Parts: sequence; structure tokens; C-alpha cells
Amino acid sequence: MSTEVSSFADLGGDLAGTYRRTASSGESIDAAVCAADLAALQRDGYVILPDLLTPQELDDIREAVAPLLNHHGRNMFEGQSTQRVYSVLNKTRSCDRIADHPRVLALLDRLFLPNYLLSMLQVINILPGEQAQMLHTDDGFYPLPRPRTALGAATIWAIDDFTADNGATEIIPGSHLWGHRMPEESEREPVVMKAGSCVFFVGTLWHGGGANRTQTSRLAVTAQYCEPWLRPQEAFTLSITRDTVRAVSEDIRRMLGYSIHPPFIGQVDGMHPKRLLEPGAQPL
Repeated sequence: MSTEVSSFADLGGDLAGTYRRTASSGESIDAAVCAADLAALQRDGYVILPDLLTPQELDDIREAVAPLLNHHGRNMFEGQSTQRVYSVLNKTRSCDRIADHPRVLALLDRLFLPNYLLSMLQVINILPGEQAQMLHTDDGFYPLPRPRTALGAATIWAIDDFTADNGATEIIPGSHLWGHRMPEESEREPVVMKAGSCVFFVGTLWHGGGANRTQTSRLAVTAQYCEPWLRPQEAFTLSITRDTVRAVSEDIRRMLGYSIHPPFIGQVDGMHPKRLLEPGAQPL
């Protein structure tokens, strides 16, 4: 990073020398499309983005994650009849498109400060007989009072069709604007969507997984994000190998923390974390 600062205002900019801030692929999305997505998100707290994954991409995800679905949830929140896969980026490249899809990044670019972070990437497979998950908000663990602007956002991607009976995510529209009001179970509404679609919602929206009353499982992948000055749910800088970081897209690399939030948040030994990816770089 460069240390040339002539005024206090300079500390709010990009001080990097070799590794300057990179552009988001969200910039490739038509402004009118993003404006419509954002308007729905701000009004309802969520927006459904249809048909973002191709049938081949869906097949690749199903094939890649099937051998990884070995563990059930450990408590009522995770779901004792729900299979979850953590540290997904270390285990398969098939879900990268979910983490860095330009349609999603275009919204994140407008919600958060530059260099926002990936907070979690997880596979969730709800098995037959699973009960409805408790209602919750995804950034509720950040101890700031409501009502407030969301500090995080989430996507839940339908790898299988989401129906009202197979465990589709359930949301309470407009609840992102609530203060201390608690939700009622009767207010839950299922997010019905085709495989390849995703629901994007802000971290203050009340939601939960639905009950699976069918005889087949419901596979999904969730990617969650947060402001660059917050601690993510997954400690990616510990869990993700440098070889994996080199293999992912620049968007994902930046969101894993191989970036600097001005002025110095994220530095490693006073330098940009991308120095650790250079040939011959040694562990600290």
C-alpha cells in the first residue's frame, strides 16, 4: 500500500500502490434492470431474480455437492433433518457462479461500501419431514438497534424448484422496516421459484426455511454478504487455501478479504493481502 497522504480526506480513498481496487462485474448489468431490482428490494425487503443459472450449471452443482452431503444439522436452527455443507469454496468450483453472479453484485454495489465481503457460502439440503425453521434475521447478530439500514444481505438459490410444500424459504414482506416488533408464524409466505432462480433479501428481513412435507429433498445454496468493516460469519482468511484464492474470480478474491477497506482495514504486515498470493510468498 502507498503511504502518501496529504490530508485527512485522503484516508478515505484507495491508498494501494500495486494492487488498486478492482471493479465489480456488477457494472455489466443494465442500469434499468438493477434499478427495478433495487426498487423492489427497498419496498419489500426481498426480490426474486429468475433464471440466473442454466440447466447445465444446475446439474454441475448437484453432481459436485452430492458427495459432500454427509452431515445433518446440529440443532433446531440448522435443522436436524437438514444437510449442510460449509467451506464450499475449498471443496468445489461449481458454486462460484452463485457467489459472484453479476446480477447479485450489481445490487450489492448499491447497498454497501466498496470491498464488501462474502460472509458465508453454504449448501443447504432440506430432507423430507423437516420442520419449519425459526424465523430470524441474517444480520441480527450485529448488536445495533432496529430500525436501521441492513448491514448484510443474502441470496438463497434454488437448485431444486422451491414449492410451498418442499421447504421453500419463507419470508415476511416488509419486515425489513420493522423496529422491535416480533414476527408471527401466520405471516410467513413461501418463496416459490424455479430451479436456477434466487431470492435476494436484506439482512433485516424476517425469514426462515419452510417445512418439507414432500417425499423428496430440496437443495439450495446460500451466499451471504456484509459491509467491509464487519466481521464475516466464515473466517475465510483461515479456512480458504491460497491455491483456492488464486483459482477463484477477482470478485470472489476481493470478497474473501484480499482487498483493503480504506484506509488500512485488511492489511497484512502493513501491506496489501494480495502480496501473499505472489510467487514465493512465505507464510507470516
